[in-house]
Amino acid sequence: MGTPAFACPSLEALLARPRDRVVGVVCQPDRPRGRGLHVEPPPVKRLALAHGVPVLQPRTVRDAAFQESLRAWAPDLVVVAAYGRILPRAVLDLPPRGCVNVHASLLPRHRGAAPIAWSILSGDATTGVTIMAMSEEMDAGDILLARETPIAPDDTTGTLTARLAALGAEALGDALDLLQAERLRPLPQPAEDVTFAPKLEREQGRLDWRRPADELDRRIRAVTPEPGAFTTVGGKLLKVHRAAPAPGEPPGRAGTVLRVERHGVVVATGAGALRLLEVQLEGKRRMAAAAFAAGARLGPGSRLGDEG
Repeated sequence: MGTPAFACPSLEALLARPRDRVVGVVCQPDRPRGRGLHVEPPPVKRLALAHGVPVLQPRTVRDAAFQESLRAWAPDLVVVAAYGRILPRAVLDLPPRGCVNVHASLLPRHRGAAPIAWSILSGDATTGVTIMAMSEEMDAGDILLARETPIAPDDTTGTLTARLAALGAEALGDALDLLQAERLRPLPQPAEDVTFAPKLEREQGRLDWRRPADELDRRIRAVTPEPGAFTTVGGKLLKVHRAAPAPGEPPGRAGTVLRVERHGVVVATGAGALRLLEVQLEGKRRMAAAAFAAGARLGPGSRLGDEG
């Protein structure tokens, strides 16, 4: 059970296991995507159909007809990776071996829909994947296996998602080997270390230049590629695709351009400065920040954002 690209490496790993057989795949319904809003199947569905695996796409996992179809498959184990729905007890109890989840954080830290983004936003030095025995409470089941990876200074949610997807597939294979050998030892999650990672909304990509430069850098990386970081210039929306802290800069009024250089546009923040590297003005193409500044006549003293 999975929907986005993150789940594809886990499905590929299951399809490649010689001793096991994937009897079916469950994913969310096809949805309109892109500028043209063409209805497209999710990545997991495309992968499943390419391998001749039957697919179910219920609008709700509580649907009786869906649950009956699931029982007809008679799965020994259900593997869940970024499916996007809380499973009811009727589904959790269906497979004899239970349901396991590939979660993109080191539980109990960052339970929820956006663990990768929140690991960056929170300034975590490391993150990882957890293979977890599922329960009715969101991401609260026993830990079966965990794998850790560092978060690089330039990691975005996009780059980290790709790395964790591969790590999750590897960890899933190891967990299933241990499960079949009856060597898995479930470990309850410590209640005192729980944090939550709700989905990031568009407004959380707005840059408040009164915040410190390192915090703004994390925010930009956390919302890249979606929902995206943005500010304003001259009353127009300016997307910020890439940036980095600019240490050693003199203090200035938050949101003020300190200078334009070959490598970017240096902007004062509440503490330190941030170098914008790639930006995109509304209705225009993405470009290097220095090239944008030259075309927009953006120079020292220009203001970004709405902060006073």
